[in-house]
Amino acid sequence: MNIRFKNGIISGIKRGLSGYLWLLKILTPISFGTALLVYSGWLYKIDFLIEPVMGIISLPASAALPLIIGMFTGIYGAIGAMAALPLTVDQMTLIAIFLLISHNLIQESIVQGQSGLNPLIAAAFRLMASFVVTAIVAIIIDPEHSESAVVSVDSLHKTIPFIEMLKNWLIDFIPLSVKIFTIIMPLMVVMELMKAFDLIRHIVKTISPILSIMGLSRSTGVLWLTAACFGLAYGAALIVDETKNNTFEKDELIRLHLSIGINHAIIEDPALFLPLGIAPFWLWIPRLLAAILIIYLINFINLVRKLNADRKKPHADRTCHKKLCNH
Repeated sequence: MNIRFKNGIISGIKRGLSGYLWLLKILTPISFGTALLVYSGWLYKIDFLIEPVMGIISLPASAALPLIIGMFTGIYGAIGAMAALPLTVDQMTLIAIFLLISHNLIQESIVQGQSGLNPLIAAAFRLMASFVVTAIVAIIIDPEHSESAVVSVDSLHKTIPFIEMLKNWLIDFIPLSVKIFTIIMPLMVVMELMKAFDLIRHIVKTISPILSIMGLSRSTGVLWLTAACFGLAYGAALIVDETKNNTFEKDELIRLHLSIGINHAIIEDPALFLPLGIAPFWLWIPRLLAAILIIYLINFINLVRKLNADRKKPHADRTCHKKLCNH
């Protein structure tokens, strides 16, 4: 037992360090590039890209700014922008629902691309899901449009010296890197210990009812649990590592990634919006239902295709048999 315990810890540390360094290679340039984008002011000027479709999700044009910031930089930056805009609680609710699905798209899509789903498809699917889910919720809550106050986009962008920007980026990035490290290392060690003592199958068995409700395969249970608890960014190393070191059916991975693309980091991310006065129901339930429904829809489509294929096979066999008999 002591040998298995020791080997599990050593193996977990090695995998943790390897995964952490891999993640830093992705996270560092993307994070710095985004900081440059914010510093240049370009990020505050490309809101015109989604302004024309803001009406679809019942939001004013000014709400395009936090959406753009959230899609590029994550939820923290978006909340900062939301706090500076004259938005009603209903409007902030819609923005939150959109961003809980489509935030940090570049980095998280790359993670999904490394573990079974084309990154462009991953990003496009999440954006589409964001618009659909937010539009449906908008119909339900019927938000009131607040146009009484207008905040200039340029006023939200303060020009500072480049060295100051670099310092601020490091102040934000270094604690983030440490936080990721403190999550990845114990997670990898625990995973290796569970493998050493054959505990993974028991955990998957325990959460199998949840996986069944989600429409997912039991074999992807550990990956789903990682994404649900830690998200795509913090859980990236484990998700990619498990995908590379295990054999999964392609369809299983696609269903998994579509599901966790909509519904991941179910603890921390929604909680960030609570101080804005948004009802917890809208922060947790809509994307959970969306994740379930999309997988059931995919399973239904696959079932229909299979039934159609099965119907054609006997006909082809009969045709072939008739030709042989005629000869």
